[in-house]
Amino acid sequence: MKGIVDSAVWEAFSMFLEENPKVATLIVEKIISAAKAREAARKARDLVRRKSLLEGSTLPGKLADCSEKDPSKCEIYFVEGDSAGGSAKQARKREYQAILPLRGKILNVEKARLAKVLKSQEIVNLITALGVGIEEEFDVAKLRYHKVIIMTDSDVDGSHISILLLTFFFRYMKPLIEQGHIYLAMPPLYLVKKGKQKWYVQNDAKKDALVAEIGMQGTVIQRYKGLGEMNPEQLWETTMDPERRYLKKIKIEDAVEAEKAFSDLMGEEVEPRKKFIYENAKNVTNLDI
Repeated sequence: MKGIVDSAVWEAFSMFLEENPKVATLIVEKIISAAKAREAARKARDLVRRKSLLEGSTLPGKLADCSEKDPSKCEIYFVEGDSAGGSAKQARKREYQAILPLRGKILNVEKARLAKVLKSQEIVNLITALGVGIEEEFDVAKLRYHKVIIMTDSDVDGSHISILLLTFFFRYMKPLIEQGHIYLAMPPLYLVKKGKQKWYVQNDAKKDALVAEIGMQGTVIQRYKGLGEMNPEQLWETTMDPERRYLKKIKIEDAVEAEKAFSDLMGEEVEPRKKFIYENAKNVTNLDI
């Protein structure tokens, strides 16, 4: 059957190309462009691999690694900025918690080919720290930390950084999500004090409920603008202490819907994003203007 189908398709397709030379030219240009992109990606991967070998497989300079060698007992925090990274390094338990500060917002990989992705030093640092490789070299068995925790500020910029990181994991390291290794840290938005007592709360609703319960008189409320405002002790007891922290495990419940969401919201096409904004504008509760 293959020979018969090949023959029928080739004959009809050849005739179509002869009658539509502009379409034929576009197809050829697309093929050449894709081939160049594959070659650029291959060279970028080779460069990353050679650099790693030349440097003796050294880990990123900003990475504060943990001493434990059993990956199942280790966790790494990808932290927004050097300020929060410095506090996290002081707060952590060195035995099993590693810290890698990330500078600014990483590249939106949904809009970039692999060659460009691998030119981003922040992404290369991330790949190197995790140890799993990328593309055909990806091997989840080489994961150096079984808890990969994204820790960003509780604001719009922090949410954007989290989404950019999740886009990267979804596109290039999906098994890490599927096997339950990716988490979001949930730092508090408020510190509420009354007398010698204090409470950390995640959002406005919980803050209002707490204030209604304890009363406003004598109550002091501090709103954290970012993780950098917390001292190491506060960061530990709110966001890094396994006994008290809140972590949100990232799961893929509907693969088709997840694919559509990343494509629509992070991809090249503007219209799907505009449609999403129009449909969900009234549901916004945290908006920077």
